[in-house]
Amino acid sequence: MTSVKERFLKYVKIDTKSNTEATGCPSTPGQFVFARQLVEEMRTLGLEDINLDENGYIMATLPANTSKKIPVIGFIAHMDTSPEMNGEGVNPQIIPSYDGGEIVLNKELNLKMTPDIFPELKKYTGQELITTDGNTLLGADDKAGVAAILTAVEYLIKHPEIQHGKIRVGFTPDEEISRGADLFDVAKFGAEYAYTVDGGEVGELEYETFNAAQGVVIVNGKNVHPGVAKNKMLNSIQVSMEFNAMLPVSERPEFTEGVEGFFHIMHMEASVELTKMIYIIRDHNRAIFEERKVVFLSAADFLNKKYGAGTLDVRVKDTYYNMREKIEPVFHIVELASDAMKSLGITPIIVPVRGGTDGSRLSYMGLPCPNLFTGGLYAHGRYECIPTRSLEKAVDVVVKIAEMTAQK
Repeated sequence: MTSVKERFLKYVKIDTKSNTEATGCPSTPGQFVFARQLVEEMRTLGLEDINLDENGYIMATLPANTSKKIPVIGFIAHMDTSPEMNGEGVNPQIIPSYDGGEIVLNKELNLKMTPDIFPELKKYTGQELITTDGNTLLGADDKAGVAAILTAVEYLIKHPEIQHGKIRVGFTPDEEISRGADLFDVAKFGAEYAYTVDGGEVGELEYETFNAAQGVVIVNGKNVHPGVAKNKMLNSIQVSMEFNAMLPVSERPEFTEGVEGFFHIMHMEASVELTKMIYIIRDHNRAIFEERKVVFLSAADFLNKKYGAGTLDVRVKDTYYNMREKIEPVFHIVELASDAMKSLGITPIIVPVRGGTDGSRLSYMGLPCPNLFTGGLYAHGRYECIPTRSLEKAVDVVVKIAEMTAQK
């Protein structure tokens, strides 16, 4: 068998960073490169009904090895990595036995991880850690999920004594830019329910996500030479900063936790003449989420009255909703995952996701889809890392869910 660590280290070498500005699907060619590699790997493993469509979605089947009537279940992960950080030339570092102290990612950049800033690291003292070299992200979000699913499938194939029903495997593009479920064919997938393998620390089990929207703000200015600008210039950068200052400072990601929502500016292109800002707006509570959008749009209305109609062009688009509403009627699938973890000596940590997964959208499309841990930490940046043992436990949970589904 190929170990999950081997798979993961191979997968992260492929640049699959998604691109918010692209209109095609997948948004970057590297995702197709990865998808084709996965298809060949699945053929070698012996999976059936393998399909890679023109949009980069992969579906495949592990047939049942028993005649018992068992629900068809699915496991889903995404192939892309975050557009917020370079994903080219990923060079993982292996720390065989973490000593609980400072981790030097890159001496030349003087880039370190210290337990005072990253206190979760202390939990993994004595364990092997996989980190970045400080120049890129790692890609555990979500190549760890892809690796865990395929390693679990291989284990089930190699161990036919473990009875299981029909299992569907799905890999999606562009989850990081909230498009992962856009072209996912739920009917074709044909599962009664599924699990995304796209979570954090060992034991995390999530069935509640944010409600989320994207806000795009275009500010139109008037550029006049600063020497003669009085009563003429309208600096779009200044107006943009004024807009951002009207949003509650305490309701930014860096000041919130748990189910607290936020306004988060993700990207800004600015000149005196024209500024573009991209925000995400999120809250677990649907009513408060709707209020947040009103606050966002009201700030633009105020500034348009102040500086003139058309100064700000603001568009808000919902991207996904809290999947809790769709999971609670079939809560036994959360209990199944929880029981699987307990049987493996893993304490389930049921927490709301401070983000979203493909499962957020898929649950509203008719495929209830809670989220399982991969073990990854500090996603989307150069501090991303994953304990090898945590990734191995993610494999164990997928196998155990398949086994326990057959025993129900």
